[in-house]
Amino acid sequence: MARRYAIYDVFTANRLQGNPLAVVFDGDGLSDATMQAIAGEFNLSETVFVQPPENPAHAARLRIFTPGYELPFAGHPTVGAAIALAEAARASEDEEYDLVQMLEENVGPVRCAVRRRAGSATFAEFDVPRKSMQFDAKFDRQAIADAFSLKVSQIGFENHVPSFWSAGVPFVMIPVHDVGAAGAVEFDAALWEQITPMAEGRLANAYLYCRGGVNHIARFHARMFTPAMGIGEDPATGAAVAAISGAIHHFDQLIDGHHPFLIEQGVEMGRPSLLHLHIDVSGGEIATARIGGQAVKIAAGELYL
Repeated sequence: MARRYAIYDVFTANRLQGNPLAVVFDGDGLSDATMQAIAGEFNLSETVFVQPPENPAHAARLRIFTPGYELPFAGHPTVGAAIALAEAARASEDEEYDLVQMLEENVGPVRCAVRRRAGSATFAEFDVPRKSMQFDAKFDRQAIADAFSLKVSQIGFENHVPSFWSAGVPFVMIPVHDVGAAGAVEFDAALWEQITPMAEGRLANAYLYCRGGVNHIARFHARMFTPAMGIGEDPATGAAVAAISGAIHHFDQLIDGHHPFLIEQGVEMGRPSLLHLHIDVSGGEIATARIGGQAVKIAAGELYL
C-alpha cells in the first residue's frame, strides 16, 4: 500500500532551515512498531502520523515518534501537521485562509489556528495543552558545567538558575550567561545522563537558554540536547518552549497581561529557527500560553508498506 508523506521545515519561512518534520498522511492501520520503524527510517527529530480522529468534529489524530520512542506531545509536529493538513486540503497554493482545527494528541486535544497569506509561508499557532509545571530538583552547577564544557560562572544569569519543568515533556532548564556561552557548549551525553533527573517515565532533556540572540528581534536564544531521543541536538523544540513558559514566569515574575516572546534556536546547527511564545497572565498565574511558527514544504512522496 502506498502511503503519502511530506517533509516540512518547521519554525522557519526558509527551506533548509528550521526543524525538518516528516508528515505521514495515511497513518491509519499502522502498528506502533511499524510507526517507530518508519520514524527511524526518516531519522528526523520527529515523524508525525495522521490518523482519523476519535471525535468526528476534530481534524485528525496525531501520533508523534522520535527515532527512539513515542512522544505524548511536541510543538514542531503540531505546527507542521496543522499546516500540512491545511495545505493538503486546498487545490490552490495561492489561496488565503484562516482556520481553527482540533488535533488529538496523546496529551489530549490541541487547538490550533492556521493562517495563510499570499507571498509568505503558512503560520500556525496552538494553545499549550498542559500548563508548565515545576518539579522539585536540586542541581550541582559544577556537574552541569562539566556536562556542557562550560565554567561554573557561565551557568545562570540574573536570578535564573537551573530548574526542572514539564508541559508534557520534561526539560531541565539551564540558563547560561550569554550567547557566547551557549555557542561554546561541547555536550557530553554520558555526563548528562549521570546527572539528569527522571520524570514522566523518561530522563529529562537539556534546554539551555539566555537572553538576547543572534537575531536582534529574539528575546531568548536556546539550544536543546536530547540523547535519549536518538537525535543529539534539536534545531527547534516547541515542547521545550511550552515548558520554559513556566520558568520565564517564575523567574521574571511576569505581571498580569499579555507577554510575547520570540525564541531563536538551531543557530549553532546552521538551521536557525524562530518560535513565537505568547503568555497571558491573570491573578499572578499563567492563564494561557500559545506557541506558533511558520513552516514550508520541502519534499513529498510515498511510502510502500
